[in-house]
Amino acid sequence: MSDSDPNARRISAEASEPTLDTDALVGMAELFQDSTEDRVIPRKQVVSWVFWDWATQPFNSVILTFVFAALYLVSDSFLPADIAALPASDPAKESALADLSSGYGLVTTIAGFLILALAPVLGQQADRRGSKKRWLFVFTVLLALLQFALFFVQADPAFFWFGAAILAVGAVVSEIAGVNYNAMLVQVSTPKTIGKVSGFGWGMGYIGGIVALTLVVVLTFADWFGMDTSDGLAYRLIAVGCAVWTILFSIPLFLNVPEPAASMAQGDSVGFFRSYVVLLKDIVALYREHRSTFWFLLASAIYRDGLAGVFAFGGVLAAVAFGFTSTEVILFAIAANVVAGASTILAGRFDDRFGARSVIITTLSILVGVAVVVFAFHDAGSAIFWAGGLILSGCVGPAQASSRSLLARVTPTGMQGEIFGLYATTGRVASFLSPAMWTLSIAIFGATIYGVLGIALVLLVGLILLLFVRTPKQPTA
Repeated sequence: MSDSDPNARRISAEASEPTLDTDALVGMAELFQDSTEDRVIPRKQVVSWVFWDWATQPFNSVILTFVFAALYLVSDSFLPADIAALPASDPAKESALADLSSGYGLVTTIAGFLILALAPVLGQQADRRGSKKRWLFVFTVLLALLQFALFFVQADPAFFWFGAAILAVGAVVSEIAGVNYNAMLVQVSTPKTIGKVSGFGWGMGYIGGIVALTLVVVLTFADWFGMDTSDGLAYRLIAVGCAVWTILFSIPLFLNVPEPAASMAQGDSVGFFRSYVVLLKDIVALYREHRSTFWFLLASAIYRDGLAGVFAFGGVLAAVAFGFTSTEVILFAIAANVVAGASTILAGRFDDRFGARSVIITTLSILVGVAVVVFAFHDAGSAIFWAGGLILSGCVGPAQASSRSLLARVTPTGMQGEIFGLYATTGRVASFLSPAMWTLSIAIFGATIYGVLGIALVLLVGLILLLFVRTPKQPTA
């Protein structure tokens, strides 16, 4: 592939350059290996890149999963006073809390469609213009601002949809930022270390979540040092703290990791709306000429949405279905992140040794089985959630990290942004599945615990599709 020929970087029906699949995929992976395996990556760049995961993890673990959404937004604070005063076992209160859970699932579904519309073309534009880091900076700042905005979500039913909307937009911004971040993975790794670096990034993210959640626990046990935390002020201040955290720990990447080179030649500019036409041609060509890769993107889209659902609704499940107190939810969250971080870093080495596909299939199989066990034995109380939840946590990170490393290994040079944009987009084509199955299961059966089966079904479908997808062998360390 000639670096001077921009057309060689495009997926098109007329293109002769291999893209992402079977023998062509192997050839591209070998080309990437030959050109980069002897490259020495400065440790400072690797660590700086990894710290962005650390910087943004509190938004996922503290805001979206275990604290702000689960303990505050989907809680008594946003129920009418007469309903909130009822006992926890009262059917009316259970139904009202289920409505909040399904309402939160609804805005999450809407967010998925926004990512579907924006992620691929923004990734494509970043490739062509050499602006991955620039877009990453823009969306990181937006993510911090949205977390600051959560300070204004007061404990009143009138603010529920405002809070849910902020969280949904934050999810969109976080996902688009992640497209550019993931696309920079090949800059800070070689084919023989890409699994380890990807797993290190995910693992550091989980560890960042542990530290942030521990700080929340300290503040809670200290009773916020006598501060008046009425009107949800404690949770609103936590959101502000997460915003500051995001800003501080994302700085190393922007200082130490260089901007990737542009993939377009002089005059090879495509406007934003025209990018949708180019994208459509790329997808059609991918389906026609490299169908196995097309189906891999589809399979990964489904199971990755199931993985996201495990963490997105885990805190809600603990608080609503298993009756965890706020302190118990946070303690579980810390334990879950410890397990997830350790397993993800370890699995990165298995990825380089045995292959990403093997890691993904193994972890998905465990996830489906344990989810069914948690549902079947939920009457056993919190013990089953602790045991099953920690096993689930230990499988989510490795599956996510190995999916990222597998795609990065086989992506043609100069197309990382677009392909990871497609990766995010195919994920968001299916991103309504987990929220929808969660919401539908609860709506049909009238209890939050049934949401577990909805998530398990999404994971199972993704696993079955992945079993029929042939992916190339990858270089081993």
